[in-house]
Amino acid sequence: MKKTILVTGGAGFIGSHLVRRFVKKYPVYRIINLDKLTYAGNLENLRDVEQNRNYTFIKGDINDTAFIDELFASHMFDAVIHLAAESHVDRSISGPMEFVNTNITGTVNLLNSARIRWKEETGSKLFYHISTDEVYGSLGEEGLFTEETAYDPRSPYSASKAGSDHMVRAWYHTYGLPVIISNCSNNYGPNQFPEKLIPLAINNIKNNRAVPVYGRGENIRDWLYVEDHAAAIDLLFHRGQSGRTYNVGGNNEWRNIDLIRTLCVIMDKKLDRPPGTSEKLITFVKDRAGHDLRYAIDNSRISRELGWKPSVSFQEGLEKTVDWYLDNEKWLKAVISGEYKSYYDKQYLER
Repeated sequence: MKKTILVTGGAGFIGSHLVRRFVKKYPVYRIINLDKLTYAGNLENLRDVEQNRNYTFIKGDINDTAFIDELFASHMFDAVIHLAAESHVDRSISGPMEFVNTNITGTVNLLNSARIRWKEETGSKLFYHISTDEVYGSLGEEGLFTEETAYDPRSPYSASKAGSDHMVRAWYHTYGLPVIISNCSNNYGPNQFPEKLIPLAINNIKNNRAVPVYGRGENIRDWLYVEDHAAAIDLLFHRGQSGRTYNVGGNNEWRNIDLIRTLCVIMDKKLDRPPGTSEKLITFVKDRAGHDLRYAIDNSRISRELGWKPSVSFQEGLEKTVDWYLDNEKWLKAVISGEYKSYYDKQYLER
């Protein structure tokens, strides 16, 4: 079935893996990748599909209302998969307004254009909004986030994503816009911008630099390999029920310090260093403000209803991730130059 699909944020980490999957798997689909190409958006992530006939890249800002409306008018999208977002908690603490503008106002711009263009044929359309488990707040030592867990965001980032989730649901209930929301746990894998924990640690270990760990590293996260997440999005896009929310998690909880130590062992092996060499680089830094203790996803709904489950073990995923970064030094050097270096120095070295 032919479809024209708008993927926002398709040059980013998760977005690029999703775009690649759809372009290659569904040649009858026309994939329009809309990305502002901020620091985390990188067209190098999609060099292998940029010449495909069913792929088009458009540079643009979801905050530009007139541009978004014209985009919908000219392309007559059948669906939107919305990943464009400001997504780093630390950046949201130092600059919250950009997160409010992009994550809330930008989402509303897309929803409004979809509502106007689809008002006569909503039955064949879909607005799929990708969100985060951070909207649920912080868990204690026990329990899991379900789709019915009350929202309790603790950072400007998670609050802005919670606001965008609420807007998507409002357009479903008020205007009848067909929507799906999925809330995922921490993603990792190739092409992730190195402000995030795993690629930051890989890069620093490789270069014998300190590996910063907040507090004592006691915070717990549920980790999901990015290609497993792309597979879940694919499944939900085609078989998910309109109006529903689905949690997507890795069933894979790790304390930050245990994850980093495991990564140190892998890096010592890959770099032929004596055991324990990389662990000496671990440096505890002042904890992040409002740092949530634990996130953990109950993904039984998508598993029970659609048969999805993570396919990549954490050890396998970490090995594949490390190999990718070690094999793609040129990519890494390009993305950590300039603006990112200034941000890194301010965030970690000036503490």
